[in-house]
Amino acid sequence: MPVRLRSPARIQTVERSVLGMCGRYSVAVSGVALVDVLELDGTDPGFEWSPAYSVAPRTRAPVIRDRLIDDQRVREGILPTWGLRPSWAKEKGPRPINARLETAASNGMFRSAFASARALVPMTGYYEWQEALEDGKKVKNPSYVHAPGDELLLAAGLLAFHRQDGDEQWRTTFTIITRTGEDAAGEVHDRMPVFVTPASWSTWLAPEKLEKDQVGDVLDLLDVESRAVASTLRTRPVSRAVNNVRTLDRRDSGLIKAATRGGGDR
Repeated sequence: MPVRLRSPARIQTVERSVLGMCGRYSVAVSGVALVDVLELDGTDPGFEWSPAYSVAPRTRAPVIRDRLIDDQRVREGILPTWGLRPSWAKEKGPRPINARLETAASNGMFRSAFASARALVPMTGYYEWQEALEDGKKVKNPSYVHAPGDELLLAAGLLAFHRQDGDEQWRTTFTIITRTGEDAAGEVHDRMPVFVTPASWSTWLAPEKLEKDQVGDVLDLLDVESRAVASTLRTRPVSRAVNNVRTLDRRDSGLIKAATRGGGDR
């Protein structure tokens, strides 16, 4: 049931966004469904996923990658941790959840992953927040950005691998590539994920290392693809219950339900 908030006439928006993009998203499909819909060749051991309506940084989430096994290209699902940590990064160093499209191929944090560890991050939508004044107090109003029918979206991502001190097992982390906000998504934030259409999944996921003269073409592809997807996206206001990651129930589908706050989908 939609959550009723105060009358829009008493709310004044003072900023377009107040949080970094993309800081929370949903994957409202099961792991089994992802394997089926994306026609994966396999998954990592322990690839178990139940629909989640709030995926937060420093937690594990489904990611798709291609790799070569005995010279055969294989597409598989894995469950890395959101927040990139390259092998050379310090344990207490930054764990960027986003990489800017404009610098992902050249920034030292992401350059190696862009060249040889590209991935796709499934999501059914993501959240952005706008700061507003309500009865003289600042509040953060969430919006949910999604495909017209809440269809599955795949965002360009990057992978990195590291070992914990004294741990022989490699751990996998990821980040989501973002670009300037466009169309409806640009109305709620000046950044948005770089979404990729099925026609270009194989190009982006190619397991071979990119040569320097290939980087520009791949960046251009991501720009064109993400603009095309952006033109189809919609936004809707949702309940402030999603604001507190510590108290919400990530399995609660009500988190993405439209809230009455001056308009529905647009």
